[in-house]
Amino acid sequence: MKSIRVHEPGAPEVMHLEEIPPLTLTSGQILVRVHAIGVNPVDTYIRAGKYARMPAMPYTPGTDASGVVAAIGEGVTRCKVGDRIYTAGTLTGAYADHTLCNESQVHPLPDRVTFEEGGGINIPYATACLALTRKAHAAPGETALIHGASGGVGIAAVQIARALGLRVIGTAGSERGLAMVKSQGAHEVLDHRTSDYPERLMKLTDGRGVDVIIEMLANVNLARDLTLLAKNGRVVIVGSRGPIEINPRDAMARDASIMGLMLFNAPEKELASIHEILAAGLKKGELRPVVGRTFQLTEASKAHHAVMEPGAYGKIVLLP
Repeated sequence: MKSIRVHEPGAPEVMHLEEIPPLTLTSGQILVRVHAIGVNPVDTYIRAGKYARMPAMPYTPGTDASGVVAAIGEGVTRCKVGDRIYTAGTLTGAYADHTLCNESQVHPLPDRVTFEEGGGINIPYATACLALTRKAHAAPGETALIHGASGGVGIAAVQIARALGLRVIGTAGSERGLAMVKSQGAHEVLDHRTSDYPERLMKLTDGRGVDVIIEMLANVNLARDLTLLAKNGRVVIVGSRGPIEINPRDAMARDASIMGLMLFNAPEKELASIHEILAAGLKKGELRPVVGRTFQLTEASKAHHAVMEPGAYGKIVLLP
């Protein structure tokens, strides 16, 4: 089988496509023939050796894939050979033409969702759902600001927030991105490249501010975010690329909460509940990933460069 392998941390070019022995499954495991693979920023942090939880070398990157069940181990009851599925983690890495999963890591992929879209479900949608429902406890009628709404997590957050009955304001950094965010259900869109977007946001809320902010780049936006919150507002940080200085009084004045979220910290029982919510949304058509660019598996290094570029537009997906 073919698999991307990383033998030492480094730049995207440390990833190489190699031929490795076929995977062997045991009791409770599922072998998946991979059709599409989601590329996430966290994949780049791990590859570069800049993540808190590092795998043993060599390893195959990736947690998110979609495909078809190729074989099942003894005791597996949740799926059968031939089923369309998406993965929420793997045992052997997703950047490959086959991957091995525990039964709990595999979820049904509705027929209305393509394999390419299915590769973009797990990290973006589970993160957005956790941020809005478990961290922010967002309620119908509240207003949410989704920063960086044109990327994978941002699109998921817009769709989920709309499904929850929130008023949604999304930001993006290109005209193309703004148009896409609007098409995904945002009530209002703002260009975060402009210096006056905070003033425009406050006008949209009649000076009140927003109840919830989902923040993708806290090292740039967090200090300003605190000034855009309504009383009892909540900021959920799902992305940051460095430190930032904030004024705690901005949080105190609003009785605001600042919460961090890392998907890998969520307990298995909570994740199972989140994927049940996602399953319902996917089946109804309320949730649907937007694929921005696709690369061949041989182009994994290009995909890692692309996922970190500014001006995010949809999900980046690898095709084996």
